[in-house]
Amino acid sequence: MNKNEIALTPPMGWNSWDCYGPGVTEEQLLGNAQYMADHLKEFGWEYVVCDIQWSEPNAGKESPYYVPFAWLTMDEYGRLLPAPERFPSAGEGKGFGPIAQKIHDLGLKFGIHIMRGVPRLAVHKHLPVLGTDTTCDKIAAANSICRWNTDMYGIDPAKPGAQAYYDSIFQLYASWGVDFVKVDDICNTNAYPDAPYSAEKEIEMIRKAIDKCGRPMVLSLSPGPAVIEKAWHLRKHANMWRITDDFWDRWDLLKNMFERCEVWERQVSPGCWPDCDMLPLGRIRLHLRGYQGPLGYEQGGDWTELTKDEQITMMSLWCMFRSPLMMGGEMRENDEFTLSLLTNKEILRMHRQGEEPHQVRRSDRSCVWKSRDWEDGSTYVALFNLRDKPAEVSAYFDELELTGKYAVRDLWNHRDLGEEEEGLAASLPAHGAGVYRLKWVAFEEAAQ
Repeated sequence: MNKNEIALTPPMGWNSWDCYGPGVTEEQLLGNAQYMADHLKEFGWEYVVCDIQWSEPNAGKESPYYVPFAWLTMDEYGRLLPAPERFPSAGEGKGFGPIAQKIHDLGLKFGIHIMRGVPRLAVHKHLPVLGTDTTCDKIAAANSICRWNTDMYGIDPAKPGAQAYYDSIFQLYASWGVDFVKVDDICNTNAYPDAPYSAEKEIEMIRKAIDKCGRPMVLSLSPGPAVIEKAWHLRKHANMWRITDDFWDRWDLLKNMFERCEVWERQVSPGCWPDCDMLPLGRIRLHLRGYQGPLGYEQGGDWTELTKDEQITMMSLWCMFRSPLMMGGEMRENDEFTLSLLTNKEILRMHRQGEEPHQVRRSDRSCVWKSRDWEDGSTYVALFNLRDKPAEVSAYFDELELTGKYAVRDLWNHRDLGEEEEGLAASLPAHGAGVYRLKWVAFEEAAQ
């Protein structure tokens, strides 16, 4: 199967990291899956993704952060397995199969996070690589390590058995029923700071392994920022790639995303989705609740620090740009406002059916984006107020390359605003946004 046929539209789902860090459990995964099935599935949300450290039995218990050189659960071939202490249904060698089946039974899809490479424990134990006469220590690249996580060594693609190891783990994931794999420390690896895209051969091995495993899987690469000079390689091998480092609920990070989206706008197409990262909405950082640490989140379990207007701006940009949408908060604690952001059919139509997203204009004070609905040819326009105070933001039809008279609809407020011949203007709150759908009036009259 052509990898671009797997994700014809930007993937939409939930990822456990923003709310549970490295310590998510089976109950939390399935609880959020049930919420998605009950409240979000009809709007296009479908992936439930278990993030990092699922093979570590005690992750999240003694520390909310990574434990150096932690013990990991694995099989006799050095393939990581979900820890039964946190995922009880994974016992007796069942892996993520039972969880994936329950999620599939809800009409949803299941995803996992992995680190690139081979586990250090498998290397130190000289475990065999399935289907070969070599061992894990002979395929490892001991100088290719992640600076923020000690679990893995990179794999040397020149070593016999290197491809076989990746083949073996994706065969395992296929047997579990995995639909989505997020591979970390690979899009912009810090193993070699002077060569941020140094793991491209591992990306190619992973692509081959997915193609061999017999099961369609979305391939997502992290962290960013991705290197625009390697866009051709990313497009060839991946479905998603991060254009930023971890994105959190801060205005400065959100404002910076406008520049990142401008850089990557021409790379957006079916099966190829530059990724703005997760949506830190609702209740996040639950794994830090009660923890006294150095990062300033000692309370933990707090509500997103983005204002409501900033949350609308984030959703507007992500949907206009057509970034994948991965909700990061504990969905079972969503309030009405958060749920409304995730279920606005008109905004989500723009996300699913928009094409050729393009930044029209940007300054420190405002920004304008547009795209086109591939089905009926209508134009989407987003106006952004980047100032720290309320302001009017406008866009003339000539700069939008539009001529004629258009019926204007406000997509966030679900209101028809009448007809315009010259342009759009909106009074927006600080850090706020407005999104509009413009239909050519002549087209509407002809349709009648």
